[in-house]
Order: sequence, then structure tokens, then C-alpha cells
Amino acid sequence: MPSVKKLLMQLATAGVAVALGGVAALPAHAQDSSGQTQQQAGTIRSQVNLVNVFATVRDKNKKIIADLKQEDFKITEDNQDQKIAFFTKESTLPITLAMLLDTSGSEQFMIGGIQEAGSRFLERVLRKGDEALVMSFDTDADLLSDFTDDRAQLDRAVHRARINTPGGGMIAGNPGPIGNQNTPGTVLYDAIYLACSEKLNTEAGRKAIVIVTDAQDEGSRVKIDEAIESAQRTDTVIHILLVADPRYGANVGAARKLSDETGGRVISVSSEKKLAQAFDEISEELRSQYMLGYYPTNLARDGKFRKIKVETVNHDLKVLARKGYYAPKE
Repeated sequence: MPSVKKLLMQLATAGVAVALGGVAALPAHAQDSSGQTQQQAGTIRSQVNLVNVFATVRDKNKKIIADLKQEDFKITEDNQDQKIAFFTKESTLPITLAMLLDTSGSEQFMIGGIQEAGSRFLERVLRKGDEALVMSFDTDADLLSDFTDDRAQLDRAVHRARINTPGGGMIAGNPGPIGNQNTPGTVLYDAIYLACSEKLNTEAGRKAIVIVTDAQDEGSRVKIDEAIESAQRTDTVIHILLVADPRYGANVGAARKLSDETGGRVISVSSEKKLAQAFDEISEELRSQYMLGYYPTNLARDGKFRKIKVETVNHDLKVLARKGYYAPKE
């Protein structure tokens, strides 16, 4: 029997709309043909533009709320109310995860703890059908392991991360640098852009990037808004564990912008113990989501960005969800 992930991909390839986290997934050639699908004899056509949003809900004490119903939610797109057409409590849909480790000099005193906690996180969060990759970044972005469900391979990749690996660090067994960065500095935004545009863009299901960094960027070719757009276009959530050396500080504003715009979280970490706790929180987050789908009232296929707001009837609860998506384009 095929895995859930493979089944979703087969459905998408066949032109069937499936709930994959963004605008309902169709193959590129089907999306370009007016977003319409034929059924059986080809006489029935329907517009396919289901928008799916993953959401996590917490109370005032930051405790995850996992027992809400469809009627407890409200969605607006560009300030227009939308009717929820699809709802589920999602804990089993496969996750495709990218772990990005900051190996710039400012992280040298935490790298051991980052590796141990990161390896434990992957062991805990990944289940059957899930896949993950591992990248490091400093003056360039280095792919330490491509997508795999092999826990041992991922563990080895995490422990191969080295502070300021020169020239991309072509370590034995390392697939090597992604892209062609030659600019000195920490290329956080480039790493996000590359992970989304070159890796996550072809994946189905839930997609997330977990980054351990101080969020300082000093050499990226792309801007922060381009990194965010690459995540939004691939329906990828960005979670950041903010680990900073007090001598260098952290770019809290950049970290919050990256996470807020994509529906993720920022957790500030000041010790190895808190780092392990932060990874556990992200693990719980990824496994405690609701999935809501709606057919937008705006049917224009103009490729423009649409702002999404997800709320609960109980305003004491806080909803974590992405802030928007890009409409299909003719």
C-alpha cells in the first residue's frame, strides 16, 4: 500500500485537488490551463482554487488547544469573510522538514548543544512517511543531507556541521554547497530562499523550516522579503530558535518577521537546556495543527498576494497561521 505522502502526490499528478497546505495542488500544466479539471468524459469542468491553511491555537498560558471545532474558527481574505469548506484536526499528514543550522562564528559556543538537541528533535518529530533535510549556513549554504527518512543519516548530517566551514566544506559524504554564494558574511536569507525554491518547492504535504540562528544576516544576495516570499509561494512555515552570543546579539526583528509572515514561531534560547525545551515545543507545534480550507470569493487569477487572517470565536485564544498566499496566475 502506498504511503500517505505518495498517495497525495499521485492525486496531485492526476489533477485531483488535495489539501496540501496552499492553493489546492495541481500539476503545473493543469494550473496553467485556467485552473480547470475535467472529470471522466471531459464534459464537467470546475474551478479549482481551494486554499488550505494550517493553524495552531494556544491559550493565554501558551498551552496548545486541540479540541476546537470548525464553528470555532473564522477566516478572512483581504478583510472579506470566507466560508470554511474543509476542516480537520491534522496530526498524521506527512511533514517535510528542512533543518537549517547557523554555523557562523557567533554560534561557536553553542554548536555542541545545537547538534545534540537538533538530533533529538529529528528523532522525536519524524514519523513514518516524513522526510527531512539538513543544511548549514555561514558564508555559504551547505547541504549536509538531502531529503531522507533515514534517522541515522540525518544524525550524521547534524553532527557534521562545523563552525565557518571554509569554501563550503566539501566533507566526505556531503552533497555540497547549494547555489553559488561567494559573498562574505552570514547568508541566512539565501539559505531560506534556496531551501524553499530548490528543495521544498517540489514537495507535497505539510512543509516547515526549523532554523537555529541568531538571525543576523550579513552577506545574502536576496533580501528578507524575497526569503519570505519563497516560503509563502511554497507554503512553508518558518520556525526560529533564536540562539545568540551576548557579545554579538540577535536580530529579533528579522526573526519575528520571518516567522510571523509564514505562520511560525520564534523561541529565544539562552542555554542548552532551554534549547532542548524549545525543540520540544516546535515538535508539539508540528503535531498539533488544524487544517482549514476555503474557496476564496475573489476568483481573479492575477498572481497577487492575498492576506489571510485566521481567528477563533474566543478572542482569548491566539491562532498561529500564515499571513497569506499568492493567487494562481493565468
